[in-house]
Amino acid sequence: MKVEFKRAKEEHPVSDINVTPMVDVMLVLLIIFMVITPMLQHGVQVDMVKTKNPIPMQDADKSDAILIAVTRNGGVFLGNTQMQSEDLPNKVRDLLTNRINKMVFIRSDSRARYEKVVDVVDNLRAAGVDQVGLLTEQVQDKGKQQPKGAATPAGE
Repeated sequence: MKVEFKRAKEEHPVSDINVTPMVDVMLVLLIIFMVITPMLQHGVQVDMVKTKNPIPMQDADKSDAILIAVTRNGGVFLGNTQMQSEDLPNKVRDLLTNRINKMVFIRSDSRARYEKVVDVVDNLRAAGVDQVGLLTEQVQDKGKQQPKGAATPAGE
């Protein structure tokens, strides 16, 4: 009896690119960015004043809104950039050029010194700002969830 061993066919390497793993990774990254992006917040995080009857200001949520934050220790931030309140007029004046809506929003920490907030408002007036929005949060009633980011207008 003669045993014949058949030689397996030699397979040639596949020259096609398998893109399925890459597509899977890209879809996962897309989902992560879609979930994270709305959570990003403009400017510095401050613990805003809570009010019962705030006036909603949807313009503060726009991507081109000018937000100034006053922190608890008196730091002043234009967006994410810390600066002295004396430097605000020049920076804000540059940002307001060629704009129809000259409104600037202030997010102040509830424990910030009042004189620091007034100093920021005075410097904004020196820059030619005709409307200032003071952003606040809605007081949470028990059992009710209210959206954050309401505001009280000032200087209309």
